[in-house]
Amino acid sequence: MTLVWSPFDAADLGELPSSLRLQQVRDVEPSLAEIERVEVFVPRYDPVPDLAQVLPAMASLRLLQTQTAGTEHIEPYVPTGVTLCNARGVHDAATAELAVTVILASLRGVPDFVRAQPHGRWLHEQRPALADRRVVVIGAGSIAGALRARLEPFECEVVLVGRTARDGVHGTDELPALLPDADVVVLLVPLSEETRHLVDADFLAAMRAGALLVNVSRGGVVDTEALLAETSSGRLLAALDVTDPEPLPPDHPLWTAPGVLITPHVGGGTTAMAPRIHRLVGDQLRRYAAGEPLANVVRRA
Repeated sequence: MTLVWSPFDAADLGELPSSLRLQQVRDVEPSLAEIERVEVFVPRYDPVPDLAQVLPAMASLRLLQTQTAGTEHIEPYVPTGVTLCNARGVHDAATAELAVTVILASLRGVPDFVRAQPHGRWLHEQRPALADRRVVVIGAGSIAGALRARLEPFECEVVLVGRTARDGVHGTDELPALLPDADVVVLLVPLSEETRHLVDADFLAAMRAGALLVNVSRGGVVDTEALLAETSSGRLLAALDVTDPEPLPPDHPLWTAPGVLITPHVGGGTTAMAPRIHRLVGDQLRRYAAGEPLANVVRRA
């Protein structure tokens, strides 16, 4: 019998093989003896309990299925011999929706209108349109594809940039030539040693004046001090769903920097998540029980 530790009720996941015993754990931790028998673990979206303490105790663990697309927060604690899988595809729609939302809000000046409303100020002026703009999306995964599908009906040009060039995708080595012509730059890359502070002072200096930087990936992809310098001067705009540090302290100057729109890391947290994560986890458990290849493998045992 395979013990599965998951935050979901069995009814959420569809019909499961009888060889799986689902232990639903929310805020209450099971006994140490039970933890040692866990073979498949699906952590909560906001991991409770502390994974750094729990994972080493899972002596029988073979599969760790996250509810997040990014796994950098959990990889250091994954024991040897455990296959790590992410939630690729689960957050595509929600994250792409938020990216479109903050792009439109920033370009059209919606934050200014919201701040003016309580004072009865009529801020009538011309604002940039998304139509006819050039949007460079750094990242060419499933979320980037979902974003492109939503952006193109707005009659803008969408350019995808991946780690390496391929059909329909530019390589990151082409960024110096792409950035000066971009009206909007969207970050959709995982956080790694390769991408940490990818957006530094030189990157930002290469962007044209008045351009918008959108970060819906991870805060560490952007050098916060470099971004503050560019936004404080008013040269660049920014829309940030993620920050470094995160959560952003109440007195951090990013909160009051001109042209900066901040949302509290809500890109994937919508009603669209539950049905998609339930389908993914249910399918993954059926694959595991049948000995079939697993989906979304980030690191094999």
